Amino acid sequence: MASLLSLSPALLLVATSLGYVASTLGMKVVAEGHALPGLVVMGLGFAFAVRAEILLMRSVDLSVVYVAILGLETLVVLAVATGIGEGLGPRQAVGAALILGGLLVVGS
Repeated sequence: MASLLSLSPALLLVATSLGYVASTLGMKVVAEGHALPGLVVMGLGFAFAVRAEILLMRSVDLSVVYVAILGLETLVVLAVATGIGEGLGPRQAVGAALILGGLLVVGS
């Protein structure tokens, strides 16, 4: 993970979000009855996300980091959920829109 040190804040944001997404997918795998593989994916995802987020916080304010990660993670998780057939209903769409709207407010 030492190579993460040289990444730009935008790439660290993507790396952090993808780590959290991997953790979420690991939780889904555990929930479906496959504990060991899910726990491995969760652990690796969290470890990767935490390392990238710590590095990201060295150059970006916490309020921006938090909302940006949440926004990107929201988009990716919704895309994955849709891809595995869980769909995107009106409630999820409104929730995602609120999160992304918050990202726009904080980012401007």
